[in-house]
Amino acid sequence: MPGMVTVTDGREGAGWRRPEVLLLVLAAAMPLASSIWMAMLNNFASERAAFDGAAIGVLHSVREIPGLLAFSFIALLFVFREQVIAYLSLILLGLGVFATGYFPTYMGLLATTLALSVGFHYYETASQSLALQWTSRERAPLLLGRILSVMGIGSIAAFGLGWLALRFLGVDMETVFAAGGLATVAVTVAAWIAFPKYESAVRQRRGMVLRRRYWLYYALTFMTGARRQIFVVFATLLLVQKFGLSVDWMVLLFFANQALYSFVAPRIGRFVARVGERRSLTFEYCGVIGIFVGYASVDNVWIAAGLYVLDQMFFGMAMAIRTYFQKIADPADIAPSSGVSLSISHIAAVFIPVLYGILWLWSPEFVFLSGAVLAAVSLLLARMVPLDPGKGSETVPLFRPASAPAPMPAE
Repeated sequence: MPGMVTVTDGREGAGWRRPEVLLLVLAAAMPLASSIWMAMLNNFASERAAFDGAAIGVLHSVREIPGLLAFSFIALLFVFREQVIAYLSLILLGLGVFATGYFPTYMGLLATTLALSVGFHYYETASQSLALQWTSRERAPLLLGRILSVMGIGSIAAFGLGWLALRFLGVDMETVFAAGGLATVAVTVAAWIAFPKYESAVRQRRGMVLRRRYWLYYALTFMTGARRQIFVVFATLLLVQKFGLSVDWMVLLFFANQALYSFVAPRIGRFVARVGERRSLTFEYCGVIGIFVGYASVDNVWIAAGLYVLDQMFFGMAMAIRTYFQKIADPADIAPSSGVSLSISHIAAVFIPVLYGILWLWSPEFVFLSGAVLAAVSLLLARMVPLDPGKGSETVPLFRPASAPAPMPAE
């Protein structure tokens, strides 16, 4: 097993044992389990455990509890290096997905979902933190775009093999869950063995970090978490319950979605790097408003599927929130702030699936119209991002020209 190297030495070294390559390998490993779980969950829960919309809402709220508690990531930093946390988290995610198919009951699905979600959210926190620490401000959007692209490629592999197994080989959903989970575990263990330990240039603070000057970052993160839940939970539920898509057709849709996303994601990164965070987020939220209004009124399955794919493309621009934070943050705040921000994004995620799951039983259309309202609020917040954000230039007033920075508040 390779030893310890600094990030700078690893970045400048020859060959494939570089920090960026490690992040890409882990990004490819994660969706081998998580994408299979997400693609088959609604069908599996409906067919095997007789879940209705309200039960699905409860399940997704349980899934988001570890995200709400992601600030506890800070405590793990006293025991493990972030790189090790990423490895252990992916292994837990894989084992949780592996077990999902073997517990087709209400309590069984809640338990396996909680376990895999702990792994998923701790990995997301570690990955976000390491990506911002291990790359420069100029290259961060490009790296984040490549990570999204590689995640898309991993999802393509998972969806493609899953669809073939379900459609033509007669494999049951339980076996597909198991195969996806074990694949993530295998790739993660191989990466742990093959790559060295990387020492970051700046030692990260171990305590919780909450600063007044980061308030816009926190607000954007919160609103994005709320919007994400409507996309993840109810856009897929619309396709299954309103349009009756079977599990193999859902997997095929996810496959096509990720194939396009893996192509588009690096271009999104270059777009953010070229036009900046303010314009990128403005473009994203304008598009999302239209997409949610479309969800509320669509009656054609192909249009609904197209809106779902388009929604995913726009969500990729949320990387601009991370690069905005990288530009305004103290470098030592990145790791603890990654855990805090993930918790903030999941405050809404804990109650939205339950409340909206009940609302779904009354009016699915109203679920999506309220999503358009959330996107409009996010648009207003995005207009407060400076054209050139930095320490001392974190926000501009909503009705002041973007080039005129507001005074920096006290921390």
